[in-house]
Amino acid sequence: MNCRQPTILDKLSDSVILKKIERQPKSTAGFKQLVRELGLHGAARQELSGRLQRLVSSGQLVQVDSDRYAIPKAAASKNVLVGKLSMHRDGYGFVTPDAATLDPHLKALLAGDIFIPPPAVGSAMHGDRVLVEVGPIRPDGRAEGRIVRPVVRAHSTVVGVFHHGNRGNYVTPIDQKISQEIVIPPGMEVPGSAGVPRASRHRESVDRVLGEEAARRTEWDDLEGVVVDVEITDWPSATQNPRGRVVEILGYEDDFGVDVEVIIRKFHLPHRFPPEVLDPAQAIETIIPAPEIRKRRDFRNLAIVTIDGETARDFDDAVTVRQTDDGNYELQVHIADVAHYVTPDSALDQEARLRGTSVYFPDRAIPMLPLELSTDICSLRPHLDRLALSCVMKIDHRGEILGYELSEGIIRSAERMTYTDVNAVLEGDVTTRKRYTNLVGTFEMMRDLALILNRKRERRGSIDFDLPEPVIEFDEFGLMKSITRSERNIAHRLIEEFMLSANECVAGYLESKRVASIYRVHEKPDAKRVYDFEVIAAAFGYSLGVGALPIQRVQFKSERRASHGTGKRPREIEIPKEVHVTPRMYQKLTEKIAGKPEERILSYLMLRSLKQARYSEENLGHFALAAPTYTHFTSPIRRYPDLIVHRILKKVLRNSPNDHGADHGARAHSPAKSVMADAPSPWSKRRDHTAHRESLAPVSGPIPLEELHEIAEESSRAERRADEAERDLMEWKKVKFMEKRVGEDFDGLIISVTKFGFFVELTDLFIEGLVPLDSLTDDRYVYYENTREIIGQRSGKIYRMGQRIRVLVDRIDPVEKKIQFAAFEEKPQRSPKRKRK
Repeated sequence: MNCRQPTILDKLSDSVILKKIERQPKSTAGFKQLVRELGLHGAARQELSGRLQRLVSSGQLVQVDSDRYAIPKAAASKNVLVGKLSMHRDGYGFVTPDAATLDPHLKALLAGDIFIPPPAVGSAMHGDRVLVEVGPIRPDGRAEGRIVRPVVRAHSTVVGVFHHGNRGNYVTPIDQKISQEIVIPPGMEVPGSAGVPRASRHRESVDRVLGEEAARRTEWDDLEGVVVDVEITDWPSATQNPRGRVVEILGYEDDFGVDVEVIIRKFHLPHRFPPEVLDPAQAIETIIPAPEIRKRRDFRNLAIVTIDGETARDFDDAVTVRQTDDGNYELQVHIADVAHYVTPDSALDQEARLRGTSVYFPDRAIPMLPLELSTDICSLRPHLDRLALSCVMKIDHRGEILGYELSEGIIRSAERMTYTDVNAVLEGDVTTRKRYTNLVGTFEMMRDLALILNRKRERRGSIDFDLPEPVIEFDEFGLMKSITRSERNIAHRLIEEFMLSANECVAGYLESKRVASIYRVHEKPDAKRVYDFEVIAAAFGYSLGVGALPIQRVQFKSERRASHGTGKRPREIEIPKEVHVTPRMYQKLTEKIAGKPEERILSYLMLRSLKQARYSEENLGHFALAAPTYTHFTSPIRRYPDLIVHRILKKVLRNSPNDHGADHGARAHSPAKSVMADAPSPWSKRRDHTAHRESLAPVSGPIPLEELHEIAEESSRAERRADEAERDLMEWKKVKFMEKRVGEDFDGLIISVTKFGFFVELTDLFIEGLVPLDSLTDDRYVYYENTREIIGQRSGKIYRMGQRIRVLVDRIDPVEKKIQFAAFEEKPQRSPKRKRK
C-alpha cells in the first residue's frame, strides 16, 4: 500500500545521520555538506530535509542557522542553552532548559526556569524551542536570559477571534499565552479568496469524527467575533506583530461544538484522514481467508465477551475465565490483531504514527485509525469472526501466573457487555442475570479471579490511588446537564486486572527473548518531590517513612577561585541525594488515609510527587505497579506503541520453533501442539533487578533500537498532547457550566493554599475555583508558607488544606477560562423577640 520509492536514505538510520554530524568540527554540519557527503540526489535531498526537521522536533538536533544543524550539547555553551519557552499573557516568559543541552556547571547553579523579560523575547512565541543566552545567576539559583533565536516553531497556525480595527483586521489568539495579536492583511480574511488557500479538505468517510459536528455556515458577511484558524506567514519581531491569513472559519465561540473544534486546532491534533489513508482502509476485505484461519488457534466456540463503556465503539479486548481440571484458573485475554491490517511503512501506519493515540472528548473522539478499521474490521464486534493476538494464562489461587501461552488466534465475541450490565449481574440484579443466564457463572468467576489478582498486586506493593475523574452528562438536546465523578465498579476493576496481567506476560516474554521492544516505564520519584510531599503530609500527621532526606553540599572550582583572597566563603550548592522510596511506602499510606477527610488531598499530592509514565525502548520497570517489566499490549486500535508491540510479538512468535522457549517464559503456538510455558519470576524474588535487566539486554529485533527510541519519544509526546487537550476542553466545559450559576453557593473542600488565595473543589461537582486572598474582607489575612495556612490577624481564623468550607460562585473569567469563588458567610438568624404580656 506504500507507493514511496526506496532511496539511499532508507539505508541510513537517524543514528547514522546523528553520528555523521557529531564527527564534524564542533559537531555541526550544513545541509549542503550532508547532501554532498551522503551522496544524495533529487528527491532524496528533500527527504533528508524532512528527516533533519524531525530530528530537530524531537530534540536530537538543534538548528543553529537557516541550513546548519548541531548536536544539542555542541550548540550550547556555558551560558547558552536550548529550552522550551512558556509565555505569560503580560509579555514575559520562562524557558525550561532541555536536560540534554544543559552544561553541568549551569545545571548545578540554576534553580528552575530562566526568566525572559518582554524586551528579550524577540521573535519567539509561546511553545517554541529556543536558544537562550543566560545572564548572571543569583545566589538563590534564579537567572534572567535573552532569547537568541527560535530553534523550532511550535505553531504554524493559531486559532483565535477575528476583529476589525481602525488600523486593519487582526486575530486575538484564544491561547492567552500567545500574547501578540496576529495582523490579517487585506485580502487574507476569507479562505478561498484571492491568495488565501482553503484549509485542506481531505475526503472524509462516514462519521469521521465521532459525535455531532459543530454546525458551520458556508458564507460569512461579517467575521467580527468569529473564531478562525490562522496560518502565520510572517513571524513577529521587536517592532512588528506576527502576520497571517485565515485558512478556516469555525463559528462563534459559544456555538455548540465550536469549543471542541478550537481545542483540536489549538493543540494541532491531526483530525482529517487524507485519501491515501482512507482508500486502503476502505479496500480491506472483511471476510477472513480460510488459509489465514488455519494458521491460527480457534477460540470461536468459547464464551468470550467484550466489556466496555456504554458509548464505546472500538472493542480491542475480549476476555473469558474458566476453571482447569487441577482447580486453577485459566484467563484468556484476546486483543484485536491490528498489525495484520496495518503493515509497516504503509500510509495507514504512517498516519497512525503521526497521531500516536486516539483523543477522547466528552461528546466525540478523534480516532488513531480510520473508522473502517477502528469500529469495524479490527473491532471485536459480537457474533463476528475477528483476528486476535491471544494470551492464555494459568493462574493459581494466590494470583501467581503458573504459565502462559501467546498465539495468533481467531475469536467470535459472544456478547458486547457494558460495565454497568456486568456490575448489575454481579450485584444480583434479577432482570440482568436472567438476560445473560449463560454468562452469569463466567462473570462470577471473573470477579473472583480479579480479586485474587488485586490481592497479589497489593502484596508486592502496587499503588492504587483510585482517584475519580470528571464526567460530563448531557441531556437529550446535547447540552450539559451536570459534571459528576466517574464511578469505578467491580467490572472496571476486573478488566484492569486482566489487562495488567496480559501486559506483564507479553513484556516478560519479549524481554526473555532479548528482543528489542517498547516498554511502558515509570521511574522512581525524584528526592526533591518526595521531600516536598513529606513536608505537607507531616502537617496532617502522616509520612511515607523515608526518613531524613540526605543533602550533599558541593563547591565548584570557579566559585573557589572567585572567592580566593577576598575573605568570602565560596558559595555551596545543596544537591538532594538518592532517597530510598518504594511503591509499598505509597501503598501503606494510601491504606492509612482511606476514608479519611484528607484522603482526596494526600492522594492527589502523592500522585504529583511521582514521575510521569512514558514509553521507552529501555526497560526501566514500572514503579507504581511494582512491576519489573511492563508494556502496553492491549489497545492497538487507539495506541501506536501497542501496535508496535503487536508487530514485534507476531514476528517473534512466527520465528520461534514449537520445541523452544520454555526457559524464556513462553512459547509460540502451533495448531498441532500447544505447550504452557513457565511464568517469569515476580519482582519480589529478584534481588538484583538491575543485574537481571542487564542480563536480558536486547540483542536484536524486527525493529532497530534507534527507531524504537524515536517511536517511544514521539508516542510519549503525543500522549501528553492528548492529555493536555482533554484537560483543557474539560476546564472550558466546566466554565460554561458554571456561567449560569454565578451567585449560587456550594459546599467544598480546600485542596490547595497559596500566597494569593486557596483553591476549593466543590463537593457535589467535580469543579475547582480560587478564593483570592484579597476577597477575604472580614479580617487582614496573611499566608504562612511554613504551615501552608492563611490566618486572620485579629480573629485567628484559619484556612488550610482539607478544610470543609461553603463558597459562593463569585464570577467567571471567560477569557482565562477560570472560576472565582468567595468564602460564604451565613448570617446568624436572630431568634424572634417574645411579646410582653
